Amino acid sequence: MRPIRVRIGVLGLALVAGLAAPTTATAAAGAGGAAPAPTVEERRLDGEVPQEILRRSGFAAVAPAFARGLGRADSYREARAVVAREGAALWRRAVDRVQGRGPARGDLSRDDDRPLYWARLGMTRELRTWEPGFGLGERQRAALLTELERTSRGQADLRLPHGHRDGHGGHGKGVKRVLLTGFDPFTLDRDVRISNPSGAVALALDGTVIDTPDGPARVETAVFPVRWTDFAQGTVERALRPYLPRVDLFTTVSQGRVGRFDVERTNGAWRGGFPDNDNVSRTETVPVADPASQPQWTTTTLPYAAITAADTGRFPVYDNTAVTEIPAGGDEPVVRPDGPTPGSTAREGGGGNYLSNEIAYRATLLRDRLGLHGTLPGGHVHTPVLQFGTGNTDPATGAVTDPEFVRNRLDIVAQARAIVAVAVSAPGTDRG
Repeated sequence: MRPIRVRIGVLGLALVAGLAAPTTATAAAGAGGAAPAPTVEERRLDGEVPQEILRRSGFAAVAPAFARGLGRADSYREARAVVAREGAALWRRAVDRVQGRGPARGDLSRDDDRPLYWARLGMTRELRTWEPGFGLGERQRAALLTELERTSRGQADLRLPHGHRDGHGGHGKGVKRVLLTGFDPFTLDRDVRISNPSGAVALALDGTVIDTPDGPARVETAVFPVRWTDFAQGTVERALRPYLPRVDLFTTVSQGRVGRFDVERTNGAWRGGFPDNDNVSRTETVPVADPASQPQWTTTTLPYAAITAADTGRFPVYDNTAVTEIPAGGDEPVVRPDGPTPGSTAREGGGGNYLSNEIAYRATLLRDRLGLHGTLPGGHVHTPVLQFGTGNTDPATGAVTDPEFVRNRLDIVAQARAIVAVAVSAPGTDRG
């Protein structure tokens, strides 16, 4: 995800607003007070395109079934069990559909990441507007929503092989471990049809084993929301902290520039203000724990030279070293093609100043704070922008999918898999 000035002319998007308010799971008012209204993101569900995607993927019944399950819950404890079970089931169903297990239940191509996104929003909307008879306090509802987000995004389903990394950053013999993250679709008010190839990569690779010259590598994945508030509340650190000491390589992935992959060399501690999926804007230093020790920049430890030299697919792969900084003693931003200068203040990392830069910054800062900088390869990869086919560029009249759109997504996923294979077997990544 790049600042929109990089890509908006290519995406050719149009405004699509959410319409009607949803029905609620039950009508009984509880002692916890009136339920909150749906979010901006959830209100987009009522448009024709989200409903078509749900219908054509077989996911249209997910939210209504979830609502019925909530309606049968007689206590907060029962509701939490329903949320955890159904959230995990949605993630597993989406992974299975993309990876070809079970019936497709619809004519939408199996590689599509959008059914998961829209079905999850249907579930969060039901939960957010639910008014159970037993009463639901504000903190209880927030905890249920957090659990639903965590389980339906694969963050509770990271199943690494047994064992642990040795003191040199590897496992020696045996299966390597890779942790990869993707994102939800975004810029939906400009084109509600869009898919995020990084989310498709996460669904396609979750739980898979990749053969590499150094042996097999098991990939575990999760996806993250495109919302500033969730990041400020520590969703990235909570999800990744238990696993970074146990993996051989990690990479955060998002959609970036047209026609190319990028390995982002440097990440910056700055939020540039572009609106998120709730149309919230933030322009500020990236908020993290212990800000007194917060660096302006973090760097990749991915083997970028090996990745960019390898033949991984039809899109070129670049080692992107550019940043935008305010130099020490200065007051105006300056573009630096070869990375930041000493003492400078971040304004854009290689991956910009939106949430893709932020997840890269947070993940690599966490790596460093855990003392893993010298032993754990990790960083950020930007995929190409996923484009619709020629003649299907008008979001007001275009189809939700087409053969070129599917081919582009499949090619991006295949090349991301190949990049992971190169990265995990590159010299220096096995320190066992």
